[in-house]
Amino acid sequence: MKIISVTNRKGGVGKTTTAINIATAMAAIGKKVALFDLDPQGNATTSLGLEKKKIEYSSYDVLINGINIEQALKETLVPSFFIVPAKADLAAAEIELIKIEKREWILKEALKPLENQFDYVLIDCPPSLNLLTINALVASNSVIVPLQCEFLALEGLTDLIKNIERVKKSFNQDLKVQGIVLTMFDKRNNLSSMVENDVRKYFGDLVYQTVIPRSVRISEAPSHGKPIMIYDFKSVGAQSYINLAKEVLKREGEI
Repeated sequence: MKIISVTNRKGGVGKTTTAINIATAMAAIGKKVALFDLDPQGNATTSLGLEKKKIEYSSYDVLINGINIEQALKETLVPSFFIVPAKADLAAAEIELIKIEKREWILKEALKPLENQFDYVLIDCPPSLNLLTINALVASNSVIVPLQCEFLALEGLTDLIKNIERVKKSFNQDLKVQGIVLTMFDKRNNLSSMVENDVRKYFGDLVYQTVIPRSVRISEAPSHGKPIMIYDFKSVGAQSYINLAKEVLKREGEI
């Protein structure tokens, strides 16, 4: 089982959408995948059509109340794709984790029951480098960083990579950045092309070849509780995420 965190300290960069659609594509080719919603906003949970008020056990219960993660797993519309949902109470976990011994390793321990059941676990991180995100990075084999094509993107990315390196040095020597994915790319906007050129120049092969376009269909899909590949399989956005998932699997040695 391989564990991949999808993270960026900035919100609104396509992090949740990227996590959901990579997981969907993996499941579509026969991989068994779990998505751990570690963001108190619970956008991944809502985007997959789950009603938060009907959730019995959430990621908060797994981290803080010691609930076995298998009890919290929920099926999605996609066969072989499960989610550990999040509710607003997860926001309190940041404070409660401070009091727990070996608090940085709580999630890593919680994921162990899934080792022989799943091929991949993706973690949708909150948009900050807090104890929840540190738990995700300690538990992970690798990190995918979605990066919106906008002004100052490169500056924020450089800081994020430095923080990941600090976590690697202190807690998880095997952690690596699997790749950087450019999101919300607008080919009509010169700024998008400038950002792409700068990021590729600075980070080279670490940047995936696939670029995720700015798309109305991608934006609409979560409101229908579906990944873009189910909402509109033929759309440019869906095909982009399929290509991205191929690159992710290739870097994992699956293709």
